[in-house]
Amino acid sequence: MPDFTYTALASTGAKSAGTITATSEREAASMLDARGLFPLNITTANADGGTGYTITFGSGVSKRQLSTTYSQLADLLASGVPLLRSIELLERQTTNKRLSVVLRDVRMRVADGTGLAQAMAQHPRVFDELVVSMVRAGQEGGFLEDVLKRTAIFVEHQEDMKGKVIGALAYPAFLMIAGMGVLAILIIFFVPKFEPVFAKLKEQDELPVVTKYLLLVSDFAKGYGIFLAIGAVILFFVHRSWAKTPSGRRRMDIIRLRLPVFGKIYLNLALSRFARILGTMLHNGIPLLKALNISKDSTGNKVLTEAIEQSAENITAGATLADPLRRNAYFPSDVVEMIAIAEESNNLEKVLIDIADGLERRTSRNLELMVKLLEPVMLLVMAVLVLLVVAGLLLPVFKMGQTVGK
Repeated sequence: MPDFTYTALASTGAKSAGTITATSEREAASMLDARGLFPLNITTANADGGTGYTITFGSGVSKRQLSTTYSQLADLLASGVPLLRSIELLERQTTNKRLSVVLRDVRMRVADGTGLAQAMAQHPRVFDELVVSMVRAGQEGGFLEDVLKRTAIFVEHQEDMKGKVIGALAYPAFLMIAGMGVLAILIIFFVPKFEPVFAKLKEQDELPVVTKYLLLVSDFAKGYGIFLAIGAVILFFVHRSWAKTPSGRRRMDIIRLRLPVFGKIYLNLALSRFARILGTMLHNGIPLLKALNISKDSTGNKVLTEAIEQSAENITAGATLADPLRRNAYFPSDVVEMIAIAEESNNLEKVLIDIADGLERRTSRNLELMVKLLEPVMLLVMAVLVLLVVAGLLLPVFKMGQTVGK
């Protein structure tokens, strides 16, 4: 029998990984379930033991295409079309060739007896772990159609929010890039042409201070600019590698939360994702502990995920969800209080969706305010820098004119 590697969650919320021997992925999932483990991912451990369909893609399937696919699959299943037939129909009608290949692989795996969630898990760059976990919960609870429909709505909603963020920051980013480009051209190519003109004033040590520093910056940029660019690229890749380590990722997540203005927007977006997913799963009848274990990674932030894991441990011990969140400095007090009241009144799923809506409205207002402030600030900064360059070039000219006049 083939060996399968797995990643699973225990009832305490702890994540475990290992290898298990079974005749199929479905049997491996059943064996893990019998051990009290909730499987997140199951893959063949040896080259000849699986179905041979594993394919991964770096890109090419957009989130909006996936949202449409989830919605169409939910509609087909709700209309009574069998799962295999539904996937086949989606495979044929999709215009994205990569998505078509992925759906074909999923269909073949399901036809071989693999569960839909396990089949989707073989394509982690197309179907993320959160979606796979929600589909698995829908399969186990018998409400797959509802989960797929709500997943489609959630993915579409998140893409809309991402579009708003990118759209809001596009113009300030363009101003910064264009301004830095103009400054680089002035300093590297334009300023050096004036250096011979200022040679006499330089010999007499009569150059204005602004001009002296401008020439120093220009000489440094000409002599070491290429090395600075190479160093910046190397530093970028080193930083990116470090940020992928557990300690690096945690440190970067803390920095993101503490950034002025941006940190608040980032926090609100992360908490709105978590609240919406948790509320959706509770609405579908998924137990709170399992829903927390599935939704905790939706924040995309290690610090927030750890706080949610502590909440899951409290619930296992019979405590409430709000208490450990209240002790975390990053969870807003108003959000925690709403969760605490919702737990007391037993309408947590509705309140969580309301919290998500409120946080997203708050984020939209903060984005609008930030852009209104950022645009004039960027223009002012670039104007001051260009003014310094112009002043550094014109002041010696005026000085030489005064000398000639005398």
